[in-house]
Amino acid sequence: MHIEVLVEDSSGERLLAQLLPQILGEQGAPHTWRLKAYKGIGRIPKGLSAKADPAKRILLDQLPRLLQGYGKTPGIDAVVVVLDTDRRDCKSFLQELKSVADQCEPAPNTLFRLAIEEMEAWYLGDRAALLKAFPRAKRDVLDRYVQDSACGTWELLADAVHAGGVAAIKKAGWPLPGLLKHEWAEKIGPFMTLHQNSSPSFCKFRDGLTRLVA
Repeated sequence: MHIEVLVEDSSGERLLAQLLPQILGEQGAPHTWRLKAYKGIGRIPKGLSAKADPAKRILLDQLPRLLQGYGKTPGIDAVVVVLDTDRRDCKSFLQELKSVADQCEPAPNTLFRLAIEEMEAWYLGDRAALLKAFPRAKRDVLDRYVQDSACGTWELLADAVHAGGVAAIKKAGWPLPGLLKHEWAEKIGPFMTLHQNSSPSFCKFRDGLTRLVA
């Protein structure tokens, strides 16, 4: 099976590059996949007509066009789209996404998976991995986190692992937030294990891909 995996940013791509072999096996044995990172989530266009500039690589802006193209492309067995919910209602957002795929002719085999509220929830769901990567992380901050809650997830993780916390990051400004998200993917990702994660959204991601290739 060949799978196209779409993710909204490059830090998510770095994390998934480490997780996918654990779920799917090594590349080509027997499944293959291609990860494609975009430069933001955007929004599904009204009427499902993608008029946005493809060069800007905003994922939801391009989603109708992308899925329509995948549905017509031989050799692509499935498409997996991984997104943060941010402050969206999970159920209504998922339904909106599924409606895009349903309106494609032909419709590709599409799996949508959502990180709630942000992909940093998956790091916080594997505290053992997080503490291996950041042994000096502030346990009291981690203890305040309610798993998969909409609480400012990346900011809470920043308060736990970064000197000066999110206040220092926001004071420094861009590109530091993006750089740190890449650092977290690179440092925490290698220690993450599939079956010791307390994040429900991570477990749905893992189980969805497992069923997809079963």
